Amino acid sequence: MNRETVLLVDDEKEIVDLLDIYLRNEGYTLLKAADGREALALVEAHPVDLIVLDVMMPHMDGIAACMKIRESRHMPIIMLSAKGQDIDKITGLSIGADDYVVKPFSPLELLARVKSQLRRYKMMQAPQPAKENEIVIDGLTINTSTHKVTIEDEEVRLTPREFAILELLARNRGIVLSMERIYQEVWNEPFMESNNTVMVHIRKIREKIEKNPGDPRYILTVWGIGYKIE
Repeated sequence: MNRETVLLVDDEKEIVDLLDIYLRNEGYTLLKAADGREALALVEAHPVDLIVLDVMMPHMDGIAACMKIRESRHMPIIMLSAKGQDIDKITGLSIGADDYVVKPFSPLELLARVKSQLRRYKMMQAPQPAKENEIVIDGLTINTSTHKVTIEDEEVRLTPREFAILELLARNRGIVLSMERIYQEVWNEPFMESNNTVMVHIRKIREKIEKNPGDPRYILTVWGIGYKIE
């Protein structure tokens, strides 16, 4: 049986109740929301593997909700809409939806699309064996031979010092490294207590590799101790 969680977002209760029956019969866990605001709150509070998202809803429509979700989440999103024109489909897909279903639709067709999207997502999420001389951490790839760094296959250009710091943290994944140790290993000279060079370089690295440098995904600060990559 399936264990994935599907979030149904639609203000038409009849549609939600119908899909609830079909999806629960397949073993999925269901969450429900009547508008985009409720959907965002549920996504923040619960792990969600796939979202079925209606376009036309009160308070916050599906387009706005999809764009907001895509700022930080990558799970599949299937849009529902009574509009069937090509421009509407293009709009939905261009702002981050993975599939688009026009109302009225067959519940069995939607169920098949849910299964297909979840299969594809699982394959994409499956860990890939790292190539020789590569360190791979959750979408971040560091090639220690070419000094090339990519985030989700997008190249990021680092200075030699920035690369050395990132490589050092990555090779010691899960270990907190003090600013003193980082400085001594990268600059190869004694560390001065008043020296904020490491902190400045960490900030610059975050600006290049983090989507939100103020809430970093990769380089974490352990206050009073130093930095680590989890």
